[in-house]
Amino acid sequence: MDHNSDDTGETAPLMPGPVRRRLEQATPNILVDTHALEAVRRRFDDEQAATLGRYLASAQSPNTLRAYRSDWVAFSAWCLVQGRQSLPADPVDVAVYLAAAAETTSESTPAPTPLSPSTLERKAAAIAAVHAAHGLDSPTRADVVRMTLRGIRRRRGTAPRRKRPLLLPTLEALLQERPPPGHPTGAARLRDAVLLLTGFAGALRRSELAALTFDDISAETDARTGDPLLTVTLGTTKTDQQARRFHQVALPRGRRRTTCPVCAFADWADLMAAHRDGGAPAVQAFLRDHSPPEPAHRCHTYSGTDLADGTGRPLLPAIDRHGRIGHRAISGRAVAELVKKYARRAGLDPEAFSGHSLRSGFATQAALGGAPDREIMRQGRWSNPRTVHGYIRTAAPLEDNAVTRLGL
Repeated sequence: MDHNSDDTGETAPLMPGPVRRRLEQATPNILVDTHALEAVRRRFDDEQAATLGRYLASAQSPNTLRAYRSDWVAFSAWCLVQGRQSLPADPVDVAVYLAAAAETTSESTPAPTPLSPSTLERKAAAIAAVHAAHGLDSPTRADVVRMTLRGIRRRRGTAPRRKRPLLLPTLEALLQERPPPGHPTGAARLRDAVLLLTGFAGALRRSELAALTFDDISAETDARTGDPLLTVTLGTTKTDQQARRFHQVALPRGRRRTTCPVCAFADWADLMAAHRDGGAPAVQAFLRDHSPPEPAHRCHTYSGTDLADGTGRPLLPAIDRHGRIGHRAISGRAVAELVKKYARRAGLDPEAFSGHSLRSGFATQAALGGAPDREIMRQGRWSNPRTVHGYIRTAAPLEDNAVTRLGL
């Protein structure tokens, strides 16, 4: 059967364009109970229903909504091809769909591999979410669906391939592969220094990194040493979807100018201020007049930027090949693609790295530097010590290991 690829890199049955567009248009808010909103309109008014709808639509992260939407379109397409009903769906149909999907290979990698159990579980969760939004019982609760997923997990009982942590020497190699200074590539050069250094030192997830704005970052002084530092305030995160905890991470001054997060942020903020005040011509003039930075730090005299003005200006906006700076932030996927791109330029296997390599690289490098797990957990906001212990075992597999006492 012919296939076409969706925006997740997976394959879906080929269908006529009008059918696919109708499917996409039919589910604009798949996790919002439209029947409940209609009841609000009857009892109150349209304005109050719209207010409720906005908060209901914010109950899940944008990434989750995009994934669920794509999964629901794929399931609906399969039902059309097979002549089955997607809503409400028969549990046996859902089980057959998941079993068929388990044999589907993703063509987004050089060596196509079957879809992972976690991907299939997400597909089931999307089907359940759409049914719940329409006030219907979820077909995924049926034994036939649960047993199918359990069988898939048992058959795929191999450990997932972990991406490599991005350690400090590799980080420096990636920084060397940024575009050259000057127009039109200099803007991306400065932005990507902030991306790599902030993601690494802040132990940030790719979604957290992409979501940062200038309002989230402030220039401070270390009370112990008097050195400059940046504090980064995080909003909703993967483990704190409702932003109930006030997460802050500190980015200290680097030992060298090339690996100093504060200097990189100061350089980028200056360029973004020029862009705000004068647009593209000001950016070109800035890049023309500012040569590559001197070896000496500039962060000791840096006091912050007025770009933190409450407007939510993205810290990492999209930049096209002509050097034009956009108004929208890059995506989490773009963060991962940039890491892969620079790894490829540095002569490394790009498939061995991902956006998570920055976060895991922080933990592994900190462990190599002798940091205890408590300190690593604090910066990375990990709540489970076992996660950190895994990084420590990766960094120093013989530490606290009885194999060193065998006398071999």
